Amino acid sequence: MAPAAPASATKCSSGIVISVLLPLALLMAAAGTSSAQLSTGFYSSSCPGVYDAVKSVVQSAVASEQRMGASIVRLFFHDCFVQGCDASLLLDDTPSFQGEKMANPNNGSVRGFEVIDAVKSAVEKVCPGVVSCADILAIAARDSVVILGGPTWDVKVGRRDSTTASFSGANNNIPPPTSGLANLTSLFAAQGLSQKDMVALSGAHTIGQARCTNFRAHVYNDTNIDGSFARTRQSGCPRSSGSSGDNNLAPLDLQTPTVFENNYYKNLVCKKGLLHSDQELFNGGATDALVQSYASGQSEFFSDFVTGMVKMGDITPLTGSGGQIRKNCRRVN
Repeated sequence: MAPAAPASATKCSSGIVISVLLPLALLMAAAGTSSAQLSTGFYSSSCPGVYDAVKSVVQSAVASEQRMGASIVRLFFHDCFVQGCDASLLLDDTPSFQGEKMANPNNGSVRGFEVIDAVKSAVEKVCPGVVSCADILAIAARDSVVILGGPTWDVKVGRRDSTTASFSGANNNIPPPTSGLANLTSLFAAQGLSQKDMVALSGAHTIGQARCTNFRAHVYNDTNIDGSFARTRQSGCPRSSGSSGDNNLAPLDLQTPTVFENNYYKNLVCKKGLLHSDQELFNGGATDALVQSYASGQSEFFSDFVTGMVKMGDITPLTGSGGQIRKNCRRVN
């Protein structure tokens, strides 16, 4: 059983707080480790307008549906954990090509591909054939975080797009919502990410929603969960799998699911993590202290989140003559 949080750090309550979108100050944080292959100035001469083009489309998409910001960030996570950040996730299946979209962690779950298509179209109008889909996704993920009130950072770019995908990699590399702490730590370590990076990056769950099928077992079977919270989530998630309720949604952050801040960690301290894998970060293990630190210190979370995002963006990028610059993010040239 996880230890109770100090009263000064987090005050737990049984009620659900109504989401209110509040303006938050942006934290300008420095990037962590650097990659010799990527740079923040890669497009300074060839396509200086790329950032405005990406931001304009992402802003419009998030304004239409605030959940879309979280979906774009998730696309970046799920792409980088398979073959590195190479836009392999964006490739559609064809009769002769198996992509990653139908793998278990992605099928019916990842979304926002049409937004990336729109961003690509906008960027192509500014500088055709220059900017990769992989870089577009990295920039769009940063912009999504900022638009929803989170920290900003300079995105390192210069990636090229993969001509391959890995269905098995998507099934095996992306942490499932049933993961325990040891499995989470191992899967992140396989990508060169530390346990601290893992806890900080998990904070992306301060925005977005999850399907009943991904949190059903946690709210019905686990003991490391607040009883009132579990009952609330059960009301929108039938116990039996395969039911019409499988795709019912619930917010990953019960308080402010469309604002990027540190309430996710406060919820974990109160045993109100929606996913089993979320609550595993605060369940009497090695990551408890870091969760409590982020719960009481948003600036520390923001800084470590930025470091984690930059490190994740450095995972085995295709550069130089590797890969290609796709004309259409959904298929190879």
